[in-house]
Amino acid sequence: MRLQWRPEPADWADAVRTMVPFTRWTPWFAAALGAFSLVLVVIGQPVPGVFGVVCAVLIAALPGVGARVAFTRDPIAGRAVTAEVDEERIRLMTVDGTAHSDLRVADLAGWAETERNFVLRTAGGGVHPVPGRAFGSTEDIDAFRDLLSKALGRPA
Repeated sequence: MRLQWRPEPADWADAVRTMVPFTRWTPWFAAALGAFSLVLVVIGQPVPGVFGVVCAVLIAALPGVGARVAFTRDPIAGRAVTAEVDEERIRLMTVDGTAHSDLRVADLAGWAETERNFVLRTAGGGVHPVPGRAFGSTEDIDAFRDLLSKALGRPA
């Protein structure tokens, strides 16, 4: 199976959210902090209330901003990627040949599927998001999911 896509900052943010549980909780924490801060404003404590609302907005925005900053600082992040997938390996390479990764499917530490990506986790802690838009058909998506399920078990 051959895949091709151009990575986007949202792919990285989705991968981080999937693999780092704390980042999944930040919107809830920010919402709770914002709600309590608004209560402070309503009961007549505007300075700590406004400070809390500002902090809540920052907390909610930081994971996405962090992923976007990391994406823009990475010299190969926005370059088109191709992947060759077979039963044993996933070979990822930028179209211009400046970077490549050769992943053995059996050596992957885990995988997850989100609405946007398949997130492949390596034993060294790295992640490789493979977006759904990389696949040519739903049959290819199903085949990729089956390959990962057979080799690694259920998604994490």
